[in-house]
Amino acid sequence: MGKALVIDDSRTIRMILSNTLAELGYQVSQASNGKEALSAVEREDDGFALFLVDWNMPEMNGLEFVKCLRANPRYSTVPLMMVTTETELSQMTTALEAGANEYVMKPFTKEIITDKLRLLGLLQ
Repeated sequence: MGKALVIDDSRTIRMILSNTLAELGYQVSQASNGKEALSAVEREDDGFALFLVDWNMPEMNGLEFVKCLRANPRYSTVPLMMVTTETELSQMTTALEAGANEYVMKPFTKEIITDKLRLLGLLQ
């Protein structure tokens, strides 16, 4: 399936998402904020095939990360899903306009994540 990067300041959420993606066949890396995630992106020679990103994080939030990632031609079209507590329609719109492909509100289930990955064409 490729490599996925889970970015969330909650260790518990990172573990839940990482376990879900690993069960689906992804090799999963984790970062606790956007700055760590950008460092991981720079270090990863083979590139990532998927990003799951929280919005509210210290150092660099998820929206800032999405904008930085999308400015990199290598990652301008890699599937990216926001997984966040932000429930306002305006925030969903902002994230999608910045380059997120899907938006999941916490709390979520494994089935919701799987369904969104299907919508992105990453699962059958």
